[in-house]
Amino acid sequence: MPYKWSHNEQSGSQACLTLWPYSSLPSKGFVGFIAVTFGLIILPLFPLLGTAVLWGLLPFLMITITAVWVALSRSYHDRNILETLTVTKDDMHLVRLNPKGDQQEWHCNVYWAKLSIYTTGGPVANYITLAGYGREVEIGAFLSEEERPALYSELCDFLADFKNPTGH
Repeated sequence: MPYKWSHNEQSGSQACLTLWPYSSLPSKGFVGFIAVTFGLIILPLFPLLGTAVLWGLLPFLMITITAVWVALSRSYHDRNILETLTVTKDDMHLVRLNPKGDQQEWHCNVYWAKLSIYTTGGPVANYITLAGYGREVEIGAFLSEEERPALYSELCDFLADFKNPTGH
């Protein structure tokens, strides 16, 4: 799953959860996909070499390759989301770095934080929110429908252990 827990007692944080969107096509795959697509589009043009028809079709094929490249590049840019939930003994702090570079922040006292999941009725299925200090914010909305309940379960267990470390 595209999230990772880390614990750093030295920095004063008890735990830090970092979430990011899943990337099914790595950079090498991007280059390979464009190259294979280019090759498959150019292959049927070989019989047309030296004819005027080649020059009539070539601009449209290059526009197609360019459109695929632009669409994949846009998809890469839109996945530049990073959410970091830092939990200290007194504070819960969520920072979301958006694709355009702007940053959103939320924090509250860890003991007043309320975790919720909306299986229906949210913008996505299994919508996870954190509430506190009069605000409710989403967390992990970019995760898949199957990953969000697993994250919710882990967060519930973590918060339960954190708020009641002795188990009583």
